Amino acid sequence: MTIPLIERFRDRLPVSAATPVISLGEGSTPLLRAPRLSERLGIDLWLKWEASNPTGSYKDRGMTVAVSKAVEEGAEAVIVASTGNTASSAAAYAARAGISAIVLLPQGTVASGKVAQSRMYGALVLEVSGSFDEALAAARELASRGSHALVNSLNPYRREGQKTAVFEIVEELGAAPAAIYLPYGGGGNTTAYAQGFAELGGTPSRLVAAQSADRAHTIATAIRISEPVHAATATAAVEHTHGELVTVDDAEILVAWGDLARTEGLFCEPSSAAGLAALTHAQPAAGETVVVVITGHGLKDPASAETHAPPPARVAPDPDAILEAAK
Repeated sequence: MTIPLIERFRDRLPVSAATPVISLGEGSTPLLRAPRLSERLGIDLWLKWEASNPTGSYKDRGMTVAVSKAVEEGAEAVIVASTGNTASSAAAYAARAGISAIVLLPQGTVASGKVAQSRMYGALVLEVSGSFDEALAAARELASRGSHALVNSLNPYRREGQKTAVFEIVEELGAAPAAIYLPYGGGGNTTAYAQGFAELGGTPSRLVAAQSADRAHTIATAIRISEPVHAATATAAVEHTHGELVTVDDAEILVAWGDLARTEGLFCEPSSAAGLAALTHAQPAAGETVVVVITGHGLKDPASAETHAPPPARVAPDPDAILEAAK
């Protein structure tokens, strides 16, 4: 039986006996060694596979805490602005809690898999004629009226849940790795990882946050955020750990995305490959133990896979024809 994240880390989270545990079995995600990429790069590379969370992304770690606390505090509805993953996570946990959810998406910019998830979970999905930043401003205004609980990463309970990934990584490796590389959209996850290390004490891993060179139009839709709301705290977290803020372009993200799938068998969404792409900029020392956080599943964004993966070839149902096609 899977232990809910809140129960596993209860002593490190702001919950009490009065907090209802709204869980879908999140957390406890695999830490997978990448043997071929390790050999190629000359490091000891591990991949934190957050795509195995219930809705397919790391957002579930924070959402279980945020929605549990919202229910404890009497909320009957939640609201979120999202580039996709937060939307589907909020919708799922609201459904689990038996409360309603409003999801605001910037029109025409969210991957189809994430929109489909949010709709299937029963959320009211609204496409905003504007950017993510405008959608977030509207969500914050509505939440300020007291009718809905905001469950974006501005909600501190979200970061409380997300910090638990650090506890799992250190527990499994037996020590903090030399560095952790992760995508950087709004900066909430970078901030959460820094919080996790601060609570553990000792020397933290270097945090390397990978942002897109074109935040407004990148193929990596999950980090398509022009104005990161946690920019100041994320920058401070990187500096405090002697890490680095790295900028990667779409071509580099696509190469890393393909490497993860074809070399290590992990199909993630493009944004999740940003951390791996950053390895070519902020290069670790030879032999260092490094963790790259893979934040979301590839089925979140099937359209990108259709566009960039090799198309299937047609073949007759004949063994010789099949062998010929395989040459």
